[in-house]
Amino acid sequence: MDLLIGTFVLRPYVFGFLAAFLAAGAVDLGVRRTLLFAAWVGPLAWLAEFTSTRIGIPFGLYNYTGTTRAQELFIADVPLMDCLSFTFLAYAAFCLARVALAGRRVPAPVMALSAGVLMMLLDVVIDPVAVRGDRWFLGRIFFYPDGGVYFGVPLSNFAGWVVVGTLGVGGYLTLGRLGGWTATSGRQPWPGIALYYAVFGFNLAVTAWIAEWKLLVASTTVHLATALLLWSVSQRPAEGLGLEKQQA
Repeated sequence: MDLLIGTFVLRPYVFGFLAAFLAAGAVDLGVRRTLLFAAWVGPLAWLAEFTSTRIGIPFGLYNYTGTTRAQELFIADVPLMDCLSFTFLAYAAFCLARVALAGRRVPAPVMALSAGVLMMLLDVVIDPVAVRGDRWFLGRIFFYPDGGVYFGVPLSNFAGWVVVGTLGVGGYLTLGRLGGWTATSGRQPWPGIALYYAVFGFNLAVTAWIAEWKLLVASTTVHLATALLLWSVSQRPAEGLGLEKQQA
């Protein structure tokens, strides 16, 4: 219990985003489906982190330093806050993908992959800032032994985020199909999109705070291009993407 409280005190921003996810999900998907989403994505993310720290799959090989083990809750060698983070990141990306592809009959694998790519694009700013955690209040909690070509992050990490995001959203969609309900539908995805850009804005602010100006420009450029692409896709007729419009 002390470690759980310590996790909250040490990482209040994570729990703030988590609370926003639960609130947005409850309005959008309903409470039970939101909890189902978290119950699937959280353990999946933990497994991906666990295997990556041992065999480098799917994110590439990295190591947690364990310097905060006496301050926050770990599951094996993985901090709890990492698993929790993937739940709201995957949901936010799922909301953005749904809005961009709205009005089209999109196969579940396409929806899942779109969400996975959008979640990975958040990591374009998250991971380079995280590896510099010793320069802000995150702390130096992990490192890549061999470094990486993108501001100290290996490209394998971004590939892993696509895989985990796709499996996370894809698993939720599969559970919906097996359960007989339409998992792609929701009542209100916009709070989830606000969460997506709140996470982006938080990490961009930290980037500016630690004066990583090249990373700031790169992250901003990537997300401006992404926003433009998503807007363009949302404005095109369904036929322009080779997809049928949904029947009323």
